[in-house]
Amino acid sequence: RVLGNKAASGTEILKELGEEHLRTGRPIVYTSQDSVFQVAAHEELILPEELYRICQVAYEIACLQFGVCRVIARPFVGRTAADFKRTPNRRDFPVPPGGVTLLGRLSEKGLPVFGVGKIEDIFTGRGLSGAVHTKSDADGIDQTVKAMRELEDGLVFTNLVDFDTLYGHRNDVAGYARNLELLDERVPELLAALRETDVFLLTADHGCDPADASTDHTREHVPLLVRGPAVRPGRDLGVRSTFADLGQTLADNFGVAPLPAGTSFLRDL
Repeated sequence: RVLGNKAASGTEILKELGEEHLRTGRPIVYTSQDSVFQVAAHEELILPEELYRICQVAYEIACLQFGVCRVIARPFVGRTAADFKRTPNRRDFPVPPGGVTLLGRLSEKGLPVFGVGKIEDIFTGRGLSGAVHTKSDADGIDQTVKAMRELEDGLVFTNLVDFDTLYGHRNDVAGYARNLELLDERVPELLAALRETDVFLLTADHGCDPADASTDHTREHVPLLVRGPAVRPGRDLGVRSTFADLGQTLADNFGVAPLPAGTSFLRDL
C-alpha cells in the first residue's frame, strides 16, 4: 500500500504525508504536471537502494504499460513536516530517447561523452562513455572542471540541478540567489579550463522562478551564453526558435551528421 497517489508538489506532499509515512512505512507516490511519476521515502526507513528497486518496478508499470515518460526516486530526511528535506540521492528512471541524439552521434564517431549530474539518468546511459552523479552544484562544477582537464576531446555535459530542486521548486529566492552567485564565482575557473578549440555553453532547459506563486516550472526565457578562445565576443545570437539549435550547433562543431531538428549557429560565433 502507498500514500498520496495523486498530483502534488513534491515539497508540499512531504509536509502533508511525511509524518504518516514515518508511522506507516508506506512510500509516498505522486505525479507532476509533466509526465513524471515520483516515489518518495525517508532514507532511514526505506534505504535508497530499495527505493530504486521500487522505482524500477514502478517504471515497468507506469512507463512501459501506460506511457509515462519518467519515474523519479525522491529520498528525503527529517523528523517533522517542518524539516523534511530531499537528499542528493535522487535517481531518474526515464524512457530511453526515442530517436537520434547528439550523444549518440558523437559516440558513433568515437568521441568521448562525459555526463555530470543526472545526465546519465536522463539519457539512460545511451551515448555516454563515462558519467558521475553529484551531491551538489558545487560538486557538479568540481566534476566538470575535472572532466574538462582530463578529456582531450569530446563533450562534457553537465546538469546543475540545485537551482531547480532545492531553490526553484521550494520558492527559496535567497537560496537561488546565493547559488547563482556561487556559479558566477566559478565561471572563471570553468573558462580557464578551456583549451584553444574548446567552446563553453551555459544555458537552462526551463525556468523555475523561485518568486513565482506556484512551486512548478515557469516559462520565462532562459539564458544562452557562449565563450571560448575562438569565439568572437559580443555576438548577439538572438532569441532562438528551438532549444534544438544548441544540439545542432554542437553536431556542426564536432563534424557529425546533422540532427533531425535545430539550426546551427556555429558560424555566428
